[in-house]
Parts: sequence; C-alpha cells; structure tokens
Amino acid sequence: MSLTEINFDGIVGPSHNYAGLSLGNIASASHAGDTSYPRAAALQGVDKMRGNLARLGVQGFLLPLPRPNRALGEALACDGTEAPALRAAPWSASSMWTANAATVSPAPDTADGKCHLTPANLVTMLHRAQEWPDTKRMLEVAFGDRDQFTVHGIAPMTFGDEGAANHMRFCEGHGSAGVEVFVYGRPGGRFPARQHEQASRLVARAHGLDPARTVFIEQNPAAIEAGAFHNDVVSVANERVLFTHAEAFADQQGAYDAIRAAFPALEVVEVPSDEVSLAEAIKTYLFNAQLVTQPDESMALIVPEECRESASVWGYCERMMASNGPIREVIPVDVRQSMANGGGPACLRLRVVCDPATVDPRFLLNETRADLIARVIATNWPEQIDPADLGSDSLAESVIAARAALLAALELPELA
Repeated sequence: MSLTEINFDGIVGPSHNYAGLSLGNIASASHAGDTSYPRAAALQGVDKMRGNLARLGVQGFLLPLPRPNRALGEALACDGTEAPALRAAPWSASSMWTANAATVSPAPDTADGKCHLTPANLVTMLHRAQEWPDTKRMLEVAFGDRDQFTVHGIAPMTFGDEGAANHMRFCEGHGSAGVEVFVYGRPGGRFPARQHEQASRLVARAHGLDPARTVFIEQNPAAIEAGAFHNDVVSVANERVLFTHAEAFADQQGAYDAIRAAFPALEVVEVPSDEVSLAEAIKTYLFNAQLVTQPDESMALIVPEECRESASVWGYCERMMASNGPIREVIPVDVRQSMANGGGPACLRLRVVCDPATVDPRFLLNETRADLIARVIATNWPEQIDPADLGSDSLAESVIAARAALLAALELPELA
C-alpha cells in the first residue's frame, strides 16, 4: 500500500454562528453576539482545501452534522424562555473543526497494523458533547474498510477527550513507524483543561500503541489560562519537526527530552517569548497552522492571514524562512470566519495517514467535487445569521435543506 497523509477538512456548516459558547476560547468569547456569515465561511474553507489539493496532491473533507439537533433541544426543554447559550447549543456548527473529531493512529504505529480512529467525546462543552454519535457514524462510512481501519467508541465521559488537537506524531516519513505524543492538561485553573491524561492513556491503549513509542506531556497551565484551550494553539508537529512556542508545555525542556528519548531525530523550532509573546501567538494562531511536507520534501507552514498582519509574528516568520531551517515557506490563508470563532487552519483539519484507495472516494476532494461543493454552498447556505435568529423555524428549515442538498449532491444518503 502507498501510505500518505490526508488532511480531512470540515466543511463549515450552514448554521455557523457566533454564540460564544466555548469557555476558555478567547476569540469565541470576544465575538459572541456578532453576525456570522455561513456562506462566506464555508467558501473560505473550500478555497483552503483547493490550495492544499494543488499543493499536496490529495485532500479529504468531512461533512457538517445535522443541525439543529432536535434531540438536544428537547433534552434541554427549549421553549423560547431558556438562556441564550442553551438555545444556541443545538445549532452549533463546531464540528467544522475536525481536529477535534477523533484521535488517529496510523497502521505503522499499531499492534494489529490497522489505522485506528477514536471519536472524541468532547464532554467538557455542551455544544460539542453532542457531536460524537454523528461523527462516529460518518467516520464509519468514510473509513469503512474493516481490513484497514478500526473506528472505536468514545472514551468514558468521565474523562474529557478532545481528539487530535492534543495529539502529535513524529516519524521519518508518514508511512514509517512513528512516535505518538499526547498532550493533556491538569484541572483546577481558571479555564477547564479539556484533555484529561486518563483519556489520552486510554486511547493509546485502545489503539495498540507501543508504550516505548508513546509519550504523555502536560500542557503549560499558563498557556491554558492565556487561551490555549488545545495544544494545537501553541505547537504543531510534522515528521521530524516540532514547531512550538517556548511556553507550550509545563516542563518545556522535559517535554523535548521525553520526545527525543523515543524519537532521537527530533528537530525543535522554538519561538522565544521575547520575539512572539504567548498572547500574540494565541491572538494570531501562529501555531494553529498546518505544517506539511510538500512533494519536493520541503516543509511549509499554512497560517491564518492574521499572522501577516502582526508585526512581531510576521517578522519572526520572515526570519525563520531566511534561516535555512526545516520550515522553508509560510503560506497565509483567509479563514477569518473560522478564526472569529476560535479556529485556525489546523482546527479545520483531521490528519489521517492511509492509502487513499482505502478511503470511501466520496470523501476525497478533486476539482470537480470542489466546484460542486462550492455551488451547493453558494446556492443554499444562509448569507448571514444573527444569534437572535437561532431557534426560529424558518432558519431551521433553511439549515436542514442546505445540508440535505449537500448530501444529495455528494451521493451520501446514509448520512441523512
């Protein structure tokens, strides 16, 4: 088999809105109550996918989940008198951030030689805890080849699990055996630590990972307090390279030592705090970037456009590109609608190392399919949503019809 890394981006759903539901997510909180633009958001996402398809030669996607979630609305006894946050929860489009969809261990790392996926339970946040049943169902369709993939159930909901946003993999090449790193937070701070250590350890055991090639690292509590609600807000990895802020981990040098003990080829690109402050890194999402290996074996960092608008961040990027280090190119992309809700380029994608031929082809992008998706979005997605609109019957009809049109166009009736 020919193993390669495929980025599966979440298509931004037609109910994309700014209700400010995510405690600890500074961007989400600061834009709470703003008008959102679902059509523009989804088309921005399609443009990002087109760029990566051209750049990398392969690109996947995952679909919006059914919204509004009537079952959750009924469980919350929504009748129009509830608090706005409760009314908004069943409408959340947060499944667009597929970095939280699951944790993925490629076949070269696992005891049985299959690619393992565990959907994240996302139990810490009400609006996200509703996602996993539909996410699991979609993963079972997209990765339905049982000879190649195992899709697990979620970790027990006693333990918070937020998926690949707190997981890194180091390897000499995507198809070779790797070292998997799980980053967890400790509870008790101002904001919730969403990834629990026991959830990470459970996932690693379920995936059949070699303990000698599995590392568990604590996230810096100060980073969580500053708004790095997931590790991928302060660090990102690709093959041999760890691109990280100097304040990402509770014991920064200890983290490097632990990874290097299992993976001696580690190359660390550490961004000093006196060049880019933790606050500026979180504001611009410099690390919530896609670090990718291009066909010529060079590495590129795909960052949000906001990075180019920050003097300190873009100055650092220019010095990094001139330094002859492992990251040779920095590519800004426009995902402003996602950024305003706290998700950059890395949030929007789930990395799966596999043979593309083993994936249901309906989830793989090509130019024809990208054109089709863009047409469906342009025709059916609401142009704008105000938080006060959430709960209205007319908006519900529009959102349900929009998703149905996409499923029909992509010939995915089993997800209806």
